[in-house]
Amino acid sequence: MLKKMLFGLLLTVALSSGAGAQEIQARLTVITSKISTQINKNVFQTLQTALTNFLNNRKWTNDAFQQNEKIQCNFLLNVEQDMGNNVFRAKLTVQAARPVYSSSYDSPLINFMDDDIVFRYQEFQAIEFNENRVQGNDPLAANLTAVLAYYVNIILGFDYGSFSLRGGDTYFQKAWNIVNNAPEARDITGWKSFESLRNRYWLAENLNNNRFALIHDALYSYYRSGMDVFYENEEQARSGIMNCLNSLNTLNTDNPNSMIMQFFFQGKSAELVKVFSKAKPDVKTQAKDLLTKLDITNTAAYKELK
Repeated sequence: MLKKMLFGLLLTVALSSGAGAQEIQARLTVITSKISTQINKNVFQTLQTALTNFLNNRKWTNDAFQQNEKIQCNFLLNVEQDMGNNVFRAKLTVQAARPVYSSSYDSPLINFMDDDIVFRYQEFQAIEFNENRVQGNDPLAANLTAVLAYYVNIILGFDYGSFSLRGGDTYFQKAWNIVNNAPEARDITGWKSFESLRNRYWLAENLNNNRFALIHDALYSYYRSGMDVFYENEEQARSGIMNCLNSLNTLNTDNPNSMIMQFFFQGKSAELVKVFSKAKPDVKTQAKDLLTKLDITNTAAYKELK
């Protein structure tokens, strides 16, 4: 399996583990600085431990991962409001990276904030997720694990899709299934198309809709034809990343202001500036023109490509 061979080569320290080890090596942190001190903060420490175990001990795929192949990711759950009756409102930041061939560098896959998550949690309650019954007995209790499972599948989809063309489709479909069977209750948001143009619904929809098929070509070109060949041939690598940008430009022309376009670029601006900073003048100018058009949020950063 190409993915496994690459991971073995990429990391400087190889660790061994039994076949069938879980795929995710996640660090999950719960922040409660905005919550009243009247609440027993031990509850959130217990939650942090339980969610970390949920992410790292659950088997998410049918593939066998060695310890050094695990996908490195971070989840930051910032609890911002106590809504009473053990219900809380939070923001979740999701980050994941992927090693670059023949280097010790990790390239960002995902860097995204989901800013409206409502969940119920009582200390020591079971942390459960059933992809065939996402709603659960208590939708508010089920919502947090549904959100985490959703983003794990998005991470898996991006990781697999960065190593083989359309390799992540299975996991994007799993994320879409979670959307279609998501918990429903008052205060729960993020799963419906009409709630926002930038939410879990639209991200999964874009990744599974054939109108956005070029995103998969762009993902593969960026990593396998671009970042992974940088050590051997910088010019060829930049060409691969330019192919990615051209695919995204076509996608954006046909589907302007899409959710997936914003999602793809988050966390990549600094890397892209470094990639093209030593490019030939014509390539640098072309990259700058495309990037300032496609990633408007980071236009200031791309001005460095003079």
